[in-house]
Amino acid sequence: MKQFKNDIRVRGRLVVLFLLCLAIVGFPSSSSATSGDSKQLTVYVVNYPLKYFAHRLAGEHAEVVFPAPAEGDPAYWMPDAETISAYQRADLILLNGANYAKWVSKVTLPRFRMVNTSASFKKQYIETAGVVTHSHGPGGEHAHEAIAFTTWIDLSLAARQAKAIADALSRKKPHLRDTFQKNYQLLERDLFALDRDIQLIVAKNRTQPLLASHPVYDYFSRRYGLNISSLHWEPDEVPTGEQIVELRNILRDHPAKWMIWEGEPNPASVAKLRAMGMNSLVFNPCGNVPDEGDFLSVMRQNVENLKKAFQ
Repeated sequence: MKQFKNDIRVRGRLVVLFLLCLAIVGFPSSSSATSGDSKQLTVYVVNYPLKYFAHRLAGEHAEVVFPAPAEGDPAYWMPDAETISAYQRADLILLNGANYAKWVSKVTLPRFRMVNTSASFKKQYIETAGVVTHSHGPGGEHAHEAIAFTTWIDLSLAARQAKAIADALSRKKPHLRDTFQKNYQLLERDLFALDRDIQLIVAKNRTQPLLASHPVYDYFSRRYGLNISSLHWEPDEVPTGEQIVELRNILRDHPAKWMIWEGEPNPASVAKLRAMGMNSLVFNPCGNVPDEGDFLSVMRQNVENLKKAFQ
């Protein structure tokens, strides 16, 4: 019995000692247990629309990086080794899909961090007539591939790309899923408001012939049922005599009265078109960071500009 009492005393002392140690060291708190969850994500993207969507969805919970230069088309940009290394270290790499950003297929990126935001509608990719190569501006020569890649100017597809980003963020930060999904609902509302506005505008004269300065409006044309034929003119360059001849040949079977430009056209180009009975409007695809405003404000201005051709 005496030995039993001694054992009890020893065990009691051990329990007290253990509790004292815990008091000194401290119990693991819920904040320390989830400190990793509070770390800001690093998200790298390949074009500006994805940057805008990711920023709207993640807010303060992610640093969204779009490292392409302000000049030129990000679709044909090739990052340097240091920038590629930064992509490789990112928590998420957001891709546009549809063969956008050719450099991605030439380097090694961690597949488990890559998100093809257009994968859900891969079967809806538009195949063009073929590869067209031409040279212009500081970007030099580039080719328009057999798959059209400006997916986001179909605003319904833009919403699906945004949904893919929200889901990817939720997988990385499950405790913030409700936040990301709520932000997605707000972004989706804005995108579909633009979509409805365009539908209402073009419904007045949907089948009228239109010309586009560049072959980037495939998804836009399909979504809104437009009759668009494309050229290869640059906004900052005056068309050559050969290009004018090509235009006249197109107008014989496609008597358009409006040219849609990616950016503000050279006044000399506008004058040449006006002399041929054609007007000009800008619908900026906004693949790169705009000089003013953001993706939403640029698209709203595009909608206003589009009204001119459908009044």
